[in-house]
Amino acid sequence: MRFGYTLMTEQSAPRDLVDYATAAERAGFDFEVSSDHYSPWLTSQGHAPYAWSVLGAVSQVTDHVELATYVTCPIQRYHPAVVAQKAATLQSLSNGRFILGLGSGENLNEHVTGEGWPPIAQRQDMLVEATTIIRRLLSGELVTWEGDYFRIDSARVWDAPEEGVPIGVAVSGESSVEQFAPLADHLIAVQPDAEVIKDWDRVHQADSRKIGQLPICWDPDRNTAVARGHDQFRWFGGGWGVNADLPTPAGFAAASQFVRPEDVADSIPCGPDLDAIVEAVRPYQEAGFTDLAVIQVGDEGQQQFLDKAAPDLLDKLRSAFG
Repeated sequence: MRFGYTLMTEQSAPRDLVDYATAAERAGFDFEVSSDHYSPWLTSQGHAPYAWSVLGAVSQVTDHVELATYVTCPIQRYHPAVVAQKAATLQSLSNGRFILGLGSGENLNEHVTGEGWPPIAQRQDMLVEATTIIRRLLSGELVTWEGDYFRIDSARVWDAPEEGVPIGVAVSGESSVEQFAPLADHLIAVQPDAEVIKDWDRVHQADSRKIGQLPICWDPDRNTAVARGHDQFRWFGGGWGVNADLPTPAGFAAASQFVRPEDVADSIPCGPDLDAIVEAVRPYQEAGFTDLAVIQVGDEGQQQFLDKAAPDLLDKLRSAFG
């Protein structure tokens, strides 16, 4: 397995994220993924810088780690033609280290354009069309498009990289696999579901990476870690069916008001025990994931995690799953 670090734009300021990116490469992570939000889930997180500017800066202060969006929604807040241009530019800036991760988005971020929030079936159809458009534009060809959801008039990405831009798409079940496996190079998923991996390999029928993500809250003091995890990440247990439709941090606060610190500690490895994190990774390895990005929850203690805990954690992970 490859192991990555998550640049959580919801919990850190942009300059800090760039510093964390350099520290993560120094610690030995293989890749770095960035969330792409207009708003944090909870007001206590307190940040939401523009992910693409952050990644552009990160591409210039790192040398070899791969970079990816995890994930960008190209159906409302961003037009797919603009996403294609951004992805091509970042691929050029990073000397071929970029993977474009796409997903169908969250109301939390997309409602800001004032266009309403489509139902899930429509969002998936929009993502199919958007992904098709992005792939065509990344080839460098001149594209005119009149589709069900998007129009493009004589568009060309002039700096389309010769090596292209690999595309990963977030999937969660058989239906989404059937739609997106033919369009994408790699799978993205947040649950260690072996059936999804099997379905993907059946439909995709080519070498691909399966990229997952795992929240952790490392701290030398377990009580501090549990308190931070509860403050920053208690929304996580709501599941995608809830989280995709809530429109504001106030909604997430209300939905998670009865989540207890011990509930968070039961679902997220909290504290100094690196072996507990290794065991939390095991279901992803057993399900067939090839890549896993960890989220270190909270801005406080982030640098300490990267400097003190991450190198030892990576040694343990590679010993167990390398």
